[in-house]
Amino acid sequence: MTAVLGRTRVTVSLVITTLHEVPYFAQWESPELIAEIIGERMSAADDPRWQASGAASREEYAWWAGRICGMACLRMVLAFHGLPVPAPVPLAKECMEHGGYVRDGDGLRGLIYAPFAAWVAGRWDLPVEVRPRLTLDEVAEELHRGRLVMISVHKWVRWPDRTPSSKGGHLVLVTGSGRDHMTLHNPSGISGETRQHALIKKADLERFFAGRGVVIGPPS
Repeated sequence: MTAVLGRTRVTVSLVITTLHEVPYFAQWESPELIAEIIGERMSAADDPRWQASGAASREEYAWWAGRICGMACLRMVLAFHGLPVPAPVPLAKECMEHGGYVRDGDGLRGLIYAPFAAWVAGRWDLPVEVRPRLTLDEVAEELHRGRLVMISVHKWVRWPDRTPSSKGGHLVLVTGSGRDHMTLHNPSGISGETRQHALIKKADLERFFAGRGVVIGPPS
């Protein structure tokens, strides 16, 4: 398997020692259109696969899709453990009913970790641990133990050569780790190689990582 680090194509197996083969889900139903949508060259409402989201309308889909990176990560975790994977918009609404999201006018606050963790643990019998302080070394240890970790990063993580003005605000799922690198499933990656097992140096990831996340273990 290969991935792109900056502009250099490298073999993941050479630098990643722990890798979980996690199914991938994007925030949008048409991953190949993400670059067009986030670049505002097309509306998410024009995604031809919008109905697969479980939304009642194009408008509802467009409102939710850009806000549910956490639900995309959760869907990946569920699929990894062989559990049924709900459609993303109904899943997000259920999460909101349990306090994981809070409507704020026309906006949305969340993902709120504590109620999200309680909901996931109760709904799917998955061990979930909120980690308000988390290092990348600790993430690697959790992966080695067979767990998956959602971490908060800046959305520019899709461009590892950039330096963001802040950290956090977007959730990705860490799928692999090595001595100097990690791999991410990024729900808003703009190409195949920035979406699935996206390879990034730990030193670069630190610029985006907010030092918090959610550890989700295998079913008890």
